[in-house]
Order: sequence, then structure tokens, then C-alpha cells
Amino acid sequence: MKTLSVPAPTPTLAPETSHWGRTALTALAPISWGTTYLVTTELLPAGHPLFAGLLRALPAGLIALAITRILPRGAWWGKAAVLGVLNIGMFFPLLFVAAERLPGGVAATLGATQPLIVAVLAVLVLGQRPSVKRFAWGGLGVAGVGFVVLGPAATFDLVGVFAGLGGAVSMALGVTLTKRWGRPSGVGPVTFASWQLTAGGLFMLPLTFLVEGAPPAIDGNAILGYLWLGLVGGLIAYVLWFRGIGSVPVTSVAVLGLLSPIVAALLGVLVLGQTLSPIQLVGFALALAAIVGGQR
Repeated sequence: MKTLSVPAPTPTLAPETSHWGRTALTALAPISWGTTYLVTTELLPAGHPLFAGLLRALPAGLIALAITRILPRGAWWGKAAVLGVLNIGMFFPLLFVAAERLPGGVAATLGATQPLIVAVLAVLVLGQRPSVKRFAWGGLGVAGVGFVVLGPAATFDLVGVFAGLGGAVSMALGVTLTKRWGRPSGVGPVTFASWQLTAGGLFMLPLTFLVEGAPPAIDGNAILGYLWLGLVGGLIAYVLWFRGIGSVPVTSVAVLGLLSPIVAALLGVLVLGQTLSPIQLVGFALALAAIVGGQR
């Protein structure tokens, strides 16, 4: 008599394991953004931050569009433009204004308020229930980043402060709306990122030349820097970031943004020979605790 053989079930990842895997991939985006300060100061010509932002967004978006050859349809023309302006087109200029008018530590601490803003928008825009834990982890993250990057010589310029907070609000709203609207059916993360990078880059194009004038002279180091910012910090990072927003809770994604100033500080130690004080080490511990706690 023949017996039927039942194939062994295909092993699948437990939901918790799958969640941490998606989170780890998403975290690569803010980790790459943490290299921006080092690349900008060591490789790029000084005095042209908007041009750097433009090359970080527009070429990467156009390359991705040429590869995928998929354009938005219907209402997604407007949605893609709004998301591209919020996540990239407005965020980059406001970030650079804050960086120019404030010490780097102050600007980074203002940017670290994004998880708190997202926690508020998750209630107002996504209809989620208020969570004390989300606000607690966000506040702990701001404190941790502040301990890492703020120094005794920190000063506050009103325009810089508004720019820093405006950048955090712009990115937080962009992340929240990205979660609310999702992606059109059949559109992958590469296509989705290409729409936003192109829209944000086109928004920045006239602003860059109006503010900074002609492009700077570009040498070999600058070419390497722009390639890194455009391909790794631009296209690859935003594909992972928007993919993560679609599969990870939005407040968890926002807390991952704290990795950017942490990586920037670590690179300052490892590459530029900077040192960390005991209070900065405490800040690292607090920020990492907020990042991990925000994922649970």
C-alpha cells in the first residue's frame, strides 16, 4: 500500500524576528545620513550646502525613474509632489539653514525632536491612541542626543531655531503622510522613492541657484562625496526608508532617526580624532535605549 508523503512545512520567520529584520534594514537609512557631516566637511567644496542637497536628490531620482519607467497616475501626481517637498525639498534647505546659523549640536538636538512630533501626528493624522511610552521614548531620545552633541558653547539663533524645528516638522509630517497614504498598488519602493527624490530635487533646483549662484568647482574628492550622498545617502537610503515606513509602525521608524547624530558623533571620534566626555557616553546610552525601546 502506498503512503502519501506530506512535505515538511516551509520555515517562516516569527513576527518578532521579521519585525526586527525590517527595522534593521530601515535603520541603514539614518545610519548613512549620519555620514553626511563627515563627507560634507572632508570632501565637498565649502559654502554650497544646497547644491550638495540638490545633487543628493535630483540625479538619484531621475536615475531611478529611468530604470523603473513608471510615473504617478491620477491623484498620485499631487501626493508624490507633496511627499517629495516635505521629506526632501523643504527638509534639506531648512536643515542646512539650521546647520549654518546654529552650532551642530543645537541643530542635531532640534532635529531629534522629530519622534515627538511624529507621536503627536500619529494621533492627529493617523487616528492612533495617545501613548505615554511613545512620548517617553521620544523625550529620552532628545535628552540623549542633547548630551552627546551639545557643548558649553552652544548658542541659539532665532532663525536657526525655527529652521531646525521647521525641518523636524517637515520630515515628521512627510513620514506620517507617507504612512497614511501608503503606496499605489503595484508600485515598489524604488519607484516610490524616485517620485519623491525627483519632486524634492525639482523643488530645490531654482532655490539652489537663487541662493548660492553658480555651482562650485568640483575635484576628484568632491565627485566621490557627491556620489556617496546621491547613491548611498540618497537613492539607496530613501528606498530603504520608504520601504520601512510601509512595514514598520511610524513612531518606531521616527525614533530610528536618532541614529543619524549618533553615527555622526562616532565618526568624529573614529575618523577625526575627537574625544567623548563621560556625559556624552551617558547620552549615547540614553539615545540607544530610546531607539531600542521605541521598537517594542
